[in-house]
Amino acid sequence: MEFLNTLEFAQQLDAKDKLAKYRDEFLFPHVNGKQVIYFTGNSLGLQPKRTKAYVDEVMDDWAKLAVEGHFYADKPWWDYQERFAAPLSKIVGALPSEVTVMNTLTVNLHLLMVSFYQPTAKRFKIICEEKAFPSDQYMIKSQVRFHGLEPEDAIVEIKRRPGEHNIRLEDILDTIKQVGDELALVLIGGVNYYTGQVFDMKTITKAGQDAGAYVGWDLAHGAGNIHLELHEWNVDFAAWCSYKYMNSGPGNASGLFVHEMHHNDLDLPRFSGWWGHNKERRFLMEPNFDPVRGAEGWQVSNLPILSLAPYLASVEMFDEIGMPALIQKRDQITSYLEFILHEIDREVKGHFEIITPTEPKERACQLSVFLHGEGRQLFDYLMKNGVITDWREPNVIRLAPVPLYCSFEDMYNFGQILKAGILSHR
Repeated sequence: MEFLNTLEFAQQLDAKDKLAKYRDEFLFPHVNGKQVIYFTGNSLGLQPKRTKAYVDEVMDDWAKLAVEGHFYADKPWWDYQERFAAPLSKIVGALPSEVTVMNTLTVNLHLLMVSFYQPTAKRFKIICEEKAFPSDQYMIKSQVRFHGLEPEDAIVEIKRRPGEHNIRLEDILDTIKQVGDELALVLIGGVNYYTGQVFDMKTITKAGQDAGAYVGWDLAHGAGNIHLELHEWNVDFAAWCSYKYMNSGPGNASGLFVHEMHHNDLDLPRFSGWWGHNKERRFLMEPNFDPVRGAEGWQVSNLPILSLAPYLASVEMFDEIGMPALIQKRDQITSYLEFILHEIDREVKGHFEIITPTEPKERACQLSVFLHGEGRQLFDYLMKNGVITDWREPNVIRLAPVPLYCSFEDMYNFGQILKAGILSHR
């Protein structure tokens, strides 16, 4: 499609947008009395209006039923998490038995590494990407040290080539071959938080497993954002947060995936807990752990229902829409934002550098932009003028045009505010 940098053209795109009605399902902050242009759904998604009813339902059941809410609430608490299996499995491309919700993201990755990182004297190395999200770096280093190893010996970071912003697939595959028989685990962010690069998870998973290693993915920026086929790709495990693209609220519950090939492996180590025990026998209070045969067998504690309620509201919205429709709009609105950035760059004779890959299959709902020649004052100008975006040192802004609630008119208006901000200090 040939884009135009005009308000009329943006409004025409909105008029044709089949998902436009969902914008009214969300609550927006306001700056200077106007609804903001919200680009930080890759950090915290907006609140769906329907969320309050889901939370109120739990509060009402607690008030009226107290402990009996576990069994007699309209959505009984003791199996509340089972309502996520069908919609989440569609979002991440899994079998319903392969997904569940519990804890938070880094906690779940730690618990999964108990099962899938068992270093030996020969096979002990972990491959991860350079400039992963810091929490992943801290987690991996602490796991390595827990096993009595030194990070510099056990962790292999795949680096970007000099002068390049993204990691090449061939470099990942070459590194897997080089580490070879010493490789125990490949653990990478499916979408790099800084650049927005989407990795070829299918190819990397096969390469890691062919080398004799387990392969897992941190999908914090992937779930609800990109096309996933975790079951078909034979991924060993994955985990994701729910508060970015899935709009479940700050710091909320995490989802996880464990491939069915591991469900009956009772020799696979795990940290066990009551809620992972055989559901039919859970209240017999038996002394020996008998795990649920599925991802729920990795659950540890009684689930935080008040946290799950907003997440359930969100996944049911995703189920209404379907990932194919979301991805179709995501690609169009991201391309339009890219066009707007290039147009404004040309008009102000600037030098923006989009460091996110240009190929749609290698990017998702994020453009990371180096604002060469611009400083923090431009970011501050955007924020004061109703554009909520994200700043990363030294001078990168991350823009996430989330298809659920961003409009094409937002993209046009952002361009005009960006242009005014740059010209204001010249």
